[in-house]
Amino acid sequence: MRPDIKICGLKTPEAVDRAVERGATHIGFIFFAKSPRNIEPDIAGTLADRVRGRAKIVAVTVDADADDLDEIIALLRPDILQFHGHESPDRLLTVKAMTGLPIMKAFSIREPDDLKRIEPYIGIADRFLFDAKPPVGSDLPGGNGVTFDWRLLSSLDESVNYMLSGGLNKDNIADALRETGARGIDVSSGVESAPGVKDLQMMDEFFAAVADASRRVPVSGSVK
Repeated sequence: MRPDIKICGLKTPEAVDRAVERGATHIGFIFFAKSPRNIEPDIAGTLADRVRGRAKIVAVTVDADADDLDEIIALLRPDILQFHGHESPDRLLTVKAMTGLPIMKAFSIREPDDLKRIEPYIGIADRFLFDAKPPVGSDLPGGNGVTFDWRLLSSLDESVNYMLSGGLNKDNIADALRETGARGIDVSSGVESAPGVKDLQMMDEFFAAVADASRRVPVSGSVK
């Protein structure tokens, strides 16, 4: 079974179209000024309209305030809200109650104790995203092109639904799926020729590598 595939940090019509044509189940738009993948909500909304209904539209924010989040939701009309900052469980509960949208909560992983931080969010987040902790000096919580020790995820209960992120590319995706059995994968820098610049050929190669790996590696559980 092939995992869900999310291509994140999209900024151009060509990249959006290619991602969905190749089978992306989710496409992500990043609303974080420090990121080279940052995009304005109105532009993201126009891009999302090209493929709406064919892939889940994900709004990625980092400690966004209420006004910014309201604007993003109004202009993008996302299917899922992804939170990649220090948002508390109470904050996510409030957002869910006000928007009725599913929530994906991202966590940066380096050591076993990092996974304990998800416990207060279980039952609140509809899905988790596990990324690598950023290198020293990075201003970005994700999209840094670095991996973490995937063996750490073996301690998770099988009921924990997550997407695997962090440095995934065509060369390591088979190993990542074999090690984790992840139900979903998220790639951004792994299909870029430069920070924030999606490369259509690299995207093609990544999807081909996922397809090849999926024929050989079982994916655990069923997706939500």
